[in-house]
Amino acid sequence: MSGRLEKAQLEALVASGEIDTVVAAFTDMQGRLIGKRVTGRYFLEAVHEEWHACNYLLTVDMEMEPVPGFKAASWAQGYGDFVVKPDLGTLRRIPWLPGTALVLGDVADHHGKELPHSPRAVLKGQLRRLQEQGYTAKMASELEFYVFDDSYGAAREKGYRDLKTAGWYIEDYHILETTKREPLMRAIRNGMEAAGIPVQESKGEWGPGQEELNLVYAEALEMADRHVIYKNGVKEIGWLQGKAVSFMPKWRADLAGNSCHIHGSLWDAA
Repeated sequence: MSGRLEKAQLEALVASGEIDTVVAAFTDMQGRLIGKRVTGRYFLEAVHEEWHACNYLLTVDMEMEPVPGFKAASWAQGYGDFVVKPDLGTLRRIPWLPGTALVLGDVADHHGKELPHSPRAVLKGQLRRLQEQGYTAKMASELEFYVFDDSYGAAREKGYRDLKTAGWYIEDYHILETTKREPLMRAIRNGMEAAGIPVQESKGEWGPGQEELNLVYAEALEMADRHVIYKNGVKEIGWLQGKAVSFMPKWRADLAGNSCHIHGSLWDAA
C-alpha cells in the first residue's frame, strides 16, 4: 500500500535526503505514541534493531506522572530502561510532517523478551490464543471527535472552558456544515491514505463541530497500529491548521459524547 516502506526504500530515501527523520515509537497505557525522533542515518545504523527508554513510561498517568505501586517500575527499584524493538512491518511515511517516517516497536527487557504488560504485547498474546483455536481476528475503528477553532494553547489558556466548537448546530450527515471543515477533514483523509492507513469515509456527527472518520477493516494487530497512528495524526494535522481536536468520551456534559466503536469479527484461520 502507498505510504508503507521497506527498509531498502527507507535507505534510498534517506540517502537522497527525502527523509531525514524517523519517529521511533510504542503505545503507552493511555493509547498514546511515546518515543523519539531519530535521524534517518542513525536509525539505519542502529535504531532499526533496538532503542532504549525509561521503564516508567508504562506506569504513568494521563499527566505523565509516575504512579507508585507497580512491580515493573518504581522509585524503590530505581527507574531503569527497557528495550524497544522496531517492527519494520509498521514502517511508513508520515506525509503531514516534512521528511518524516514512523515505525512502531515492541517493548522488551534486556534479554529481548517482550514485556507482557505492554499494550501491544497484550494484544499479541490474545491473538496467539485465538490462533491456537483456529481463528484470526479482524477489526475496524470508528472514531468520533470534536474539532475546536481554539488552538491547543488557546484552549489551555481558557482553562478548557468556553471552547469554540468548529460548528454551532447538529450536523449528523450534514454536507453543507461539514464543508466548513473540509480543509481539515480532507487533509486527514488524504494524509492517512498516504501513510498506509486506508479510510472508508468521513461524516458529520451529532454534536456541533463533531466529526467521524471510519477506517477500513484489517487484521487486529494491524488495525490497532493504524488506530494509534491515526489518533495521533489527527491531532497533529489539526494542530498544523490551528485547531484543537478531542476524542474525549464526554468533553462537555450537555453535548453529545464521542464514541469509539470497535467492529470485530472472527475468521477461520484457514
